[in-house]
Parts: sequence; C-alpha cells; structure tokens
Amino acid sequence: MIEKAPWIWFDGKLVPWDEANVHVLTHTLHYGLGVFEGIRAYVREDGRSAVFRLDEHLERLVKGAAMMTIPLEYDVATLKAATIETLEACKLRACYIRPLVFVGYGAMGVAAMKNPTHTAIAVWPWGAYLGDEGLAKGVRIKTATFARPHVNSQLHKGKVCGHYVNSILAKREALMDGYDEALFLDTNGYVSEASGENVFAVMNGVIYTVPYGGPILGGITRGTLITLAREMGYEVREQVLTRDFLYLADEVFMCGTAAEVTPVREIDRRTIGIGARGPVTEALQNRYFEVVKGADETHPEWLTYFDVEA
Repeated sequence: MIEKAPWIWFDGKLVPWDEANVHVLTHTLHYGLGVFEGIRAYVREDGRSAVFRLDEHLERLVKGAAMMTIPLEYDVATLKAATIETLEACKLRACYIRPLVFVGYGAMGVAAMKNPTHTAIAVWPWGAYLGDEGLAKGVRIKTATFARPHVNSQLHKGKVCGHYVNSILAKREALMDGYDEALFLDTNGYVSEASGENVFAVMNGVIYTVPYGGPILGGITRGTLITLAREMGYEVREQVLTRDFLYLADEVFMCGTAAEVTPVREIDRRTIGIGARGPVTEALQNRYFEVVKGADETHPEWLTYFDVEA
C-alpha cells in the first residue's frame, strides 16, 4: 500500500492527495496512452536532500510525450519547479517521485486526438524495490515466456503506460513460479532487460550490457553505472548478449531507479558465479550509493537539492 502524502501536483496546482481524481472514462485508463517517470530523492550524508538526475528524467518524460504524440504544455523547467514544490509541500526528504502525463476524458475512440492532456506529480516514501535482502544477497530471476516486442511493434525508449502490460505479465509469472523478477528475451532470442530493470553481466573483469539501440529502455541508472564503472577503471562493453552468456557469467546484476543496483544470484535455477553478490557488483553498488546519498560529489550536475522545513 502506498503511504499517502498530503499533496499531489495536478495540472499546475497542488491538490489534496484524495482529491487527485479522474473520470472513469479517462482515455489512458482504457487504452494506455501515457508516459511516466520513476525518480528518487535521497537524504545525503551531509544531511541535505537531493533528487537524483531530475533533469534527465524530466527530459525523457517530455521527449516521451512528444514521441507518443501526446501534447504537453509543460517544459522541463516548469516540471522541475513543480517537483520541488511538491516535495517541499509534502515535507518528504527522501522518497520516490512519479510524474505522469496522460490523456483525459473526451472521445472514446482509439486515437482521441482532441482529448485533454493531464499532468500529475506524486511523491511517497518507498524502500528498496526488490527488498533490502535482495540488495545485499541477490535475487532469483527467470526467463519469461513472454518476449520483449520487436522494435517496430513498440517504442521502447520512453516509459509508456500501456507498454508495461508486457512487464506485468512477465513479473506475475515470475512471482507465481517462486522467483523475484523476470528476464526478457527479444524476438530474436537475445537478452533484452528485466520487467523494470536493465541487465549487466561481468565476465573476467569486463562488464557487459545490452546495446542502447536494442529493445530496451535507455535507463538513466544504466547510463549512470556505465559512467561510474568506466571512472573506476572497468571496461564496459555494450553488445548483444545471449541467455547462456548470463548463465556462464561471473556476476549478473540489474539496475533501475526503483531497484537501484540489485545483484542476481540465480537465473532459471542456475547459480550465477558464487551464488551471491560478487565483488564487481558490490563495488559498483557502493559507488552508486555514495553518489546518490553519500559523500561522493564527483557529479554535482546529477543532484538537485531542495529544502524541507522541519
């Protein structure tokens, strides 16, 4: 259950949480045309609160709306100010942030070109997506019976509401089979991503991940880890990966705003590496958390600070 905050920013103003409602015939509710983002704010070691890579997330939201032909009246600067306003009004120093752009009530045809666009920003406390134990010990994942759609069937580079039905089906299947997460292959049988995370593998000290041009979300956390890994002296290769490459890898880990950096200890009942968090994963995990909430200030451009009054 989501823990309520006092306010939600909705179409340009703060409204009480329980009053941020829409009509049951809202177009996106029926057809799924909408875009959203997942963002985190952290309390850093010095006691200040900061949103991690807020600009990049909001740029993807705005570009995603344009890609999906959804008219959006707000630009990145306006949405950034609205996010900070919401955080400060809700007095949340560390939380998850969910901006959402969706098509409202009007015509019920598939296209609904003249329906209004609505924009909301909600914030709430949220811990580790795959659990604190998963962050420390790793999770079990299974290859989904569902494939990630072909690049000409779905626009993968935005977080599109309706596209997540594919992820929901795979995630539910994995949970019902006793696993923590699902691994997608693409329509050619190559590794794509997890239901809500990008995937990395470590082999002989080299870090591998699926190319950006494939059917994956260009994850902001993915890009962060590639940058940090190279700064730490690791070689990072973006290349096509097969499922058996992951089986044979020394380490596998997943990443995303919600999941952060989560080790994988088992895939399809096959133990990965030592069956626990490996040294490269741990090193990257530690560096990531130092950047987002520790004392590491090597990338000040990734942090947007805000003030919450006591």
